[in-house]
Amino acid sequence: MISFDEFKKVEIKVAKVLEADRVEGSDKLLKLKISLGSEERQIVSGIGKNYEPADMVGKNIIIVSNLEPRQLMGLESQGMILAASDDSGPAILIPDREIPPGTEVR
Repeated sequence: MISFDEFKKVEIKVAKVLEADRVEGSDKLLKLKISLGSEERQIVSGIGKNYEPADMVGKNIIIVSNLEPRQLMGLESQGMILAASDDSGPAILIPDREIPPGTEVR
């Protein structure tokens, strides 16, 4: 269990996928260029077995935006896509209507 004050430290935001490509040498990693409204970032995510890059472009997704950057296969990832997973793999979380990139999830 974490306290509510600890949970409030996590910044969860809506992001729009601007570009998506497969990461060379990996069958599961996708490199996404995303917009948070006021800034663009790169996120590397292990959703490539379930999502085609072309299908990701234009989608609004939900990310954790205040994680420390992390290197994955030599690429910097500046956030984390939120997804639920079961035996079929990840299912990304998306808003059920159009929301501006950068909007905070509460």
